[in-house]
Amino acid sequence: MLANIVFQFFTKGGPVMWPILISALVAVAVIGERTFWWLRENRRRNPQKLEQVLAALEHGDLTTAQTLSENSEDPVIRMIRHGLAHAQTSLLGALQLAAGIELKRAGRFLTVMDTLVTLAPLLGLLGTVTGLMRAFLNIGSAELSVSAVTGGIGEALIATACGLGIAIFALIPFNYFSARVTQLQFDLETAATNVEVMVGGGKTPSQTHQPVTATR
Repeated sequence: MLANIVFQFFTKGGPVMWPILISALVAVAVIGERTFWWLRENRRRNPQKLEQVLAALEHGDLTTAQTLSENSEDPVIRMIRHGLAHAQTSLLGALQLAAGIELKRAGRFLTVMDTLVTLAPLLGLLGTVTGLMRAFLNIGSAELSVSAVTGGIGEALIATACGLGIAIFALIPFNYFSARVTQLQFDLETAATNVEVMVGGGKTPSQTHQPVTATR
């Protein structure tokens, strides 16, 4: 019964409901994937171990820091591990590369969500225009049918409501995920600066002959 109501509602929205439906399915898939990804990422964060790694670097114990960072799934610690593995060549470059990889993972599909937030209302507006056009064409026909006119107006309203609904549904998660990426970027930059100062600043004797200059 409910399926029939939904199907009738969908068909009354006109042909523009098909791209709106595709947008809705993509939005649900992307939001579900990103929600699962961030929940898993939250479990991987390990601020206690991060403090231990930074404390070891502060005391010039590069070996202990590398040992503590092994097998960690924390994205900040992974960045530090990658930087320490290339400390003899280019510490800053390795940190920047690792941070870029982590941010790319975190920002996956954000462009898709941004597109959906903009596209869905435009599709709804397109449905509004086509629906009103159909209503006015029926008004100008020789045989005026009230049901045809109201059907065109109904098509316009249904398409508009669905387009706005998808945009609202995707906007809140999009802003939330964008804020999480921004926070992760801040954490990565802060940790990279600390590592650069402690390792590249002369605390580790083996690194003193290879100063690293940061441009920020």
